[in-house]
Amino acid sequence: MTRRPAWPLTVAAMADRQRFWPIQMLCVAFDGSHFKGEILPELDRLKAAGTVRVIDLLVVRKDAEGRVMVMTATDLDFEDATAFGAYVGTLVGFGAAGAEGADRGAIAGAAELADGHFFDEDDVFRVTQTLPNDMSVALLLLEHLWVGPLLEAVERADGIELENEWFDPVRLVRAGIDMPAE
Repeated sequence: MTRRPAWPLTVAAMADRQRFWPIQMLCVAFDGSHFKGEILPELDRLKAAGTVRVIDLLVVRKDAEGRVMVMTATDLDFEDATAFGAYVGTLVGFGAAGAEGADRGAIAGAAELADGHFFDEDDVFRVTQTLPNDMSVALLLLEHLWVGPLLEAVERADGIELENEWFDPVRLVRAGIDMPAE
């Protein structure tokens, strides 16, 4: 007998809503404005290849005198943005209050993202308040489209994604630091 989780958070359970694949938040900082024109073309290449989709991008640049420049971008149109908001709201609402919370969360999430952006004025304010002069920061919310077919294959095989972790070099070093000495 196949045992299924008691909570309805499988890909199949979300099939009536637009599907979103794993979302990654990447935050990078730069001294000054040392952009060499390499980042956006690479991001465009990944988008054109169908590898990723930009859910939201917030770039804040503070010059040497403290003047602030803000740029935002998204690949989501109104329909996609409200669907993403409903998706996130459903999951958060379910976690907070079960099925009833999921319905309320879907409505609140769709309304929150109706402007097309996950990052809001409060995020811009917090970043500009903490960002030192002559520094730039980019917050990028990426949807990893490449993993969708793999997760759908897992679903067709009656598998369930139990965990999805990303490991980078710093995390591996920290794992070594945390290991008990022999």
